[in-house]
Order: sequence, then structure tokens, then C-alpha cells
Amino acid sequence: MSEGRVVVGRIDSPETFKDKAYTALRNVIVASDVYRSRTDIRLDERQLAQDFGISRTPVREAMAQLEREGFVRSVPRRGIYVVRKTREEVIQMITAWAALECMAARLITEHASDADIAGLRRMFATFEDDKLHAKLDEYSEVNIAFHQTIIELSGNNVLIQLAENLFTHMRMIRGKTIGEDDRVVRSIHDHMNIIQALEARDTERAEDLVRQHALGLAAHVAKHVDYLD
Repeated sequence: MSEGRVVVGRIDSPETFKDKAYTALRNVIVASDVYRSRTDIRLDERQLAQDFGISRTPVREAMAQLEREGFVRSVPRRGIYVVRKTREEVIQMITAWAALECMAARLITEHASDADIAGLRRMFATFEDDKLHAKLDEYSEVNIAFHQTIIELSGNNVLIQLAENLFTHMRMIRGKTIGEDDRVVRSIHDHMNIIQALEARDTERAEDLVRQHALGLAAHVAKHVDYLD
């Protein structure tokens, strides 16, 4: 089995090494692009502690938390690996995300300021008449930021916390699938329609558009993402 290794930076802040190690390791996992390759990504606890410039104890504690959250798995006598979800697991995550994002859209229409909603439109300033003025990876980041902001603008801290770990998984799979099957153009159309519904405070339409957009990703995964089987 082939394995990959990611390059990481040092952790310089002395405060709450466990929390710092946890955040740094989550960033490592997102950067590993586990869905772009069939290569298993192994995380070397000793090497990571050395790269971060801290002891192994906070790294080990952070690894244990990440394993409980489903981001890594420990394989006896082999090490710790980044988890690549199965196709069915990914579809279930997207379905759960759809429910959270629909409620967020409802709350935005009821409580968010016009200025906050306008900020969603400004995210797409590099796109005009369906022409992509940014590179695909740049659009991927805008796409991810859009969905994260929808959740944040709900103003519901419990909803935001529920979405946090799920979002990390969603970020990785969205980053991989956005370039497949001409999804970029459809994504832009969907996002602009969602923004228009939010601006109009059309709660039912905003919820419906967000739901259709998320379930469209689920349908794409079900039909095309055979590399997760």
C-alpha cells in the first residue's frame, strides 16, 4: 500500500498546545486532499510533533480527539491514517448538511442584516456572465466559503457547532467534486439564485434552493463518485 506525507509548519504559540495541535492537525487533514487520490495518508505522530516544534503529548491528545470525530483511524502495528469516507457515508453527510443549511437559510431571511446578505454577493465579484475569471481552485475556495458563511449567518451557535465537524468533511469532498461534470457553472447559477432569495427574504424559496443544491451534490456523488467504493 502506497502512502503519502504532508509538509506542515511549526506551532510557535505556547498557549494551549493541545488546542493548537488539534487545529493544526485539522488543517493538515484538509490539506491532505484524501479524496483526490487513492493513496492512503499516514500521519506520523513523532514527525508531526517535531514539525510543530512541540512535545508528542498534545499531538497524541489531538489525534485521539480527531479519531473520536471520525477524521483519522488508528490501525494496530501500522499507524494513524486520514479517514476517507465511503460513498454512502459521504451521501449521508451531505444529506445532514442539507438539513442544517436549510435551517440556516430560514434564519438568515428572518434575522440577518441586508449588509451581511450583500456580503454573499460580493464573494462572486470575480465571476461575470457565467465566465470563470478565477482559476478552478480559487472558485473552489469561494464555493466553500459561501457555504460556511451561510451557516455562520444563521446566528444560531448550536447549529454552527453542529455543522463545524461536518463542514470539514464537506470541505474536502466539495474541493474534489467541484471540478467534475461541469459542476462549476451550475454551482454559480445555484449560488446566485440562493442569494436572490435571501435578499428578497423569501424564506420558502431560499430553503428549497439550498436543499436542491445540496441534494444535487448528493446525486452527483451517487452517480459519478465511484472512486470512493
